[in-house]
Amino acid sequence: MRNQGLFSGRGITVVNDLSLDEQWYLYCKTRELKRDLAAGADMSRWKIGSTDLGVYLMFLEDSTRTKESFRNAASFHQVRVNDFNASASSFNKNESMTDTLKMLFGYQSQSIFVIRSKQEGVCRAMQDAIGAYADKIGYPRPGFINAGDGKHEHPTQEFLDEFSFLEHRAWDRSSIHICLTGDLYHGRTVHSKADGLKIFKEVKVDLVAPKELGMPDSYLKRMQANGFEIKIYPSLDEYLASGKVASIWYFTRLQLERMGEEILDKAVYLRKAVTFRQDMLDKLPEGTRFYHPLPRDRLSPTNPSWLDDTPLNGWDEQSINGYYTRVIEIGMLGGVIGNDFEGKTLSQAEYKDDFVREVPVDGKIKPTVKIGIKPVENGIVIDHIEAGKPVQDIWNRIDKIRKILKLNIRSSHGVFHNNQGDFKGLISLPDILEFDESDLKKLGAIAPGCTLNIVKGEDVIKKYRMTMPPRIYNFQEISCKNEACISHPAAMESIAPEFIRQGDSFVCRFCERIHRYDDIWDV
Repeated sequence: MRNQGLFSGRGITVVNDLSLDEQWYLYCKTRELKRDLAAGADMSRWKIGSTDLGVYLMFLEDSTRTKESFRNAASFHQVRVNDFNASASSFNKNESMTDTLKMLFGYQSQSIFVIRSKQEGVCRAMQDAIGAYADKIGYPRPGFINAGDGKHEHPTQEFLDEFSFLEHRAWDRSSIHICLTGDLYHGRTVHSKADGLKIFKEVKVDLVAPKELGMPDSYLKRMQANGFEIKIYPSLDEYLASGKVASIWYFTRLQLERMGEEILDKAVYLRKAVTFRQDMLDKLPEGTRFYHPLPRDRLSPTNPSWLDDTPLNGWDEQSINGYYTRVIEIGMLGGVIGNDFEGKTLSQAEYKDDFVREVPVDGKIKPTVKIGIKPVENGIVIDHIEAGKPVQDIWNRIDKIRKILKLNIRSSHGVFHNNQGDFKGLISLPDILEFDESDLKKLGAIAPGCTLNIVKGEDVIKKYRMTMPPRIYNFQEISCKNEACISHPAAMESIAPEFIRQGDSFVCRFCERIHRYDDIWDV
């Protein structure tokens, strides 16, 4: 198969699917392409030029700007372009997305899927499923490009935005000061900036929106974790009155169709808070540039049409940049662009499988409290369950362990004092002498901090200590609680949930919704 390069079979499902060096490579290549097109140069070196590769445009939500830029970018490469008509597809007959993509994938020896969907995490899930299918049938793995998924991310919009900012700043990556205003709650383009702005070394972000339209807390935390300096203002009037105004502004439209009746009743007030007016012009720093992902609301745009013919208009060039960046993105995944890349590539996450550790045994097991429990002569004792926690929390954890591990057998359990005078939970399972590896891992995921003792002749012959795992997956008893997620049971796509630990929280691998540990469990 020709055109197998560094980025072949990769995905652009979220911004972080490309390392910072790879993002910078994308921007530099886009700059070269744009220069060659303007000079009328021979473009053959940029083109895939093979109908062996099929680009599938699967827009399950309406789109003009993004879809047409991808269509034209694919046509530039002289590949087979397939416009998937969702309204006339088997999706209307409840066909699963996985089955549909397997079918389409089988028609081409090499494929790139560009998908827009209301469901979040679709591209990540399909990259897993169709990638495994490709390995099975001996085809090259397909590439996946997220063209916007629900309220989650829009990475290719982010890349064209950052390219536009870099152009405006004459390719100076040292710092950026940007104002994000409009509907920050629903706007996936601003959510993507929580990671996309990392291309700059120092980042100051001013968030301007009423609290009803404010940036979700999860993205605020991600910006803070990335070292951004953040300031929050409830309206443009209060922002401009601060006297510390950014020279790059990014507007988003109010997505009223996604808001409840209570918010809709405040529509006039909300629009006023984030709509630019002529009397604000003299409060802007010299050289200010406005950007907008487009389209604007034709009735109530946050950056009105009278701005179109002013030097503030950066969105027209920004929109055109979508074509150039997407030519490069398809070229990278299609294998014709990337072989001259030098830098740090995206490293695959590695999760240490050491959260269940066998530890030295400490002799005979001697429970200090025997109310309701007879010491085990032969069997298993799960000890130190939720040690030090309130009694009700301990009982809840005992109940969860029994249900998830299906311990509907002759056994006993209870809450007792530990050596420190606090409470702990204990489950004794007489005459059971082994837990298989999967049960041990499941116990570690359910009850981190507990110990499992295997007792024979009243002697502890093996002891395991459980710590919090780096990820939790492949359990029937877990689910993402974001109803828009592709892994949510309501999606009926049979995508196994998977959660990655980040500090004290667990993040859905698909939609990146943050969960508390206890919230991922369904029991």
